[in-house]
Amino acid sequence: MLAETEKRLIDDLYAIQALKFGEFKLKSGALSPFYVDLRVIISYPTILQDIARRVLDLITPLTFQRVAGIPYAGLPIATAVSLAGNFPMIYARKEAKDYGTKRVIEGKFAAGETVVLIDDVITDGASKFEAAEPLLQAGLVVKDFAIFLDREQGGADRLREKGYALHSALRISDVLAHLRDAGLLPPDQFTRCMDFIATIRF
Repeated sequence: MLAETEKRLIDDLYAIQALKFGEFKLKSGALSPFYVDLRVIISYPTILQDIARRVLDLITPLTFQRVAGIPYAGLPIATAVSLAGNFPMIYARKEAKDYGTKRVIEGKFAAGETVVLIDDVITDGASKFEAAEPLLQAGLVVKDFAIFLDREQGGADRLREKGYALHSALRISDVLAHLRDAGLLPPDQFTRCMDFIATIRF
């Protein structure tokens, strides 16, 4: 059951077109009837803060020393969480610099510290493993991923199989059900989206 604050946030995300419906090609090559584009939230500070508060609620019970944003969509969320919770932040670059310090990881840290990785969405989990790898190679400990939205298409199971825990603020099925109930998503489109979630597992 969604809280009223969660329903309002979903309405806001729909209004700014962070939630889109139609036909979209995913990284995997699959054609999805919906697309989640949270990169746009950087232009809406109030919505970004709202998302950060929900992620902050997820990680507050956990034991860790630093948060790490996953480039690129996870970086603004992690930054907002860092500021809201006063947690030190780091992030691993997608590509190591070939000049200057040639650092792979930006920010201060010490081997042995535990880091919570933060991102916007999880689908199959593959990008989460890629993001964790340089941190693990640097001697950091990764146990938990805090994700705003779970597309419920296998990512949580894949993380669990590798010994990680997934903490998500919202599930796509709840988001879609709210949009249908609010009259923003036609019933036939809702059914198409739910069928896609049920049949396309990565």
